[in-house]
Amino acid sequence: MKLLTIAVPCYNSEAYLEKCVDSLLPGGERVEILLVNDGSSDRTAEIADSYAKQYPSIVRVIHQENKGHGGAVNTGLREASGIYFKVVDSDDSVSLDAYHKILDTLENLVLDGKSVDMLISNYIYDKVGVRKKKVISYRRAFPQNEVFTWDKVGFLHKGQYILMHSVIYRTRVLKECGLKLPEHTFYVDNLFVYIPLPYVKNLYYIDVIFYRYFIGRADQSVNEANMIKRIDQQIRVTKAIIDAYSLRKLPDKKLRNYMKSYMEIMMTVSSVFLICSGTPENLAKKEELWAYLKTKDPLLYRKIRRGIMGQTMNLPGPTGRKISIAAYRATQHFYGFN
Repeated sequence: MKLLTIAVPCYNSEAYLEKCVDSLLPGGERVEILLVNDGSSDRTAEIADSYAKQYPSIVRVIHQENKGHGGAVNTGLREASGIYFKVVDSDDSVSLDAYHKILDTLENLVLDGKSVDMLISNYIYDKVGVRKKKVISYRRAFPQNEVFTWDKVGFLHKGQYILMHSVIYRTRVLKECGLKLPEHTFYVDNLFVYIPLPYVKNLYYIDVIFYRYFIGRADQSVNEANMIKRIDQQIRVTKAIIDAYSLRKLPDKKLRNYMKSYMEIMMTVSSVFLICSGTPENLAKKEELWAYLKTKDPLLYRKIRRGIMGQTMNLPGPTGRKISIAAYRATQHFYGFN
């Protein structure tokens, strides 16, 4: 059995796939690299097959018809043999020293019989044209180098919430929670992180910059113009998060508060891009999304709506919308995303 399965969803990735895979190969026999070729029409399949031929005990290629990012992650999870599971997008990479430290840590935890459902590490926004890269670190929020539970989690500010880039899950946790991401839908990485959270009983944090999140390419899903164009998919994911759990029924207060904060961020992201589009149709969709939350959970709606972000995203009139966008731009500049 492999220690760690790394699933790499690949769609028309010929320009950057080699950089990604080359950064993963130093994991050696402890890792299983699953290259999921999601119906590519360029040389992605050829490049992936060449790695599998050269490293048959480490790299495996799965060719499938196009199912989108979520469908590729589903395939990777279904085929995973590792004790732990990580998604690395084909235009991203990992840092060598941090990689070895994480593998050593996971191996030692397994050998010691310690139960860790989620391992968290830092990541960096490898943004095009930016000399000083923004690092997202959790050192002030989590205990370091020890197994801990949700009650030990400290304050996580809004730019610090856990993303796919920062998390490694125990494979069994992902399967126990029944994780299955929507196909042909962008932004499902939020569901990948959110859905398993109530099944996570023990966590571990390593203060290293592991994941290098490449950002700034015009065709990326997180490009602002693309997020506005695909806003219906963002709304679909946000509603799926609203539908996933009744948070008040979760017994762990720290976990409940964190998941509420995560939902607050999802509502804010959806709202700000609906506002940025400026169309009457999308402004109506924003009102409908907030009404959807209110119908599903009136108490949660009131808490989020009355929070700073909820108020900022619902300021009335053209002036209010300008303030909402200005607040988003300031946050964007500070944290370096998009």
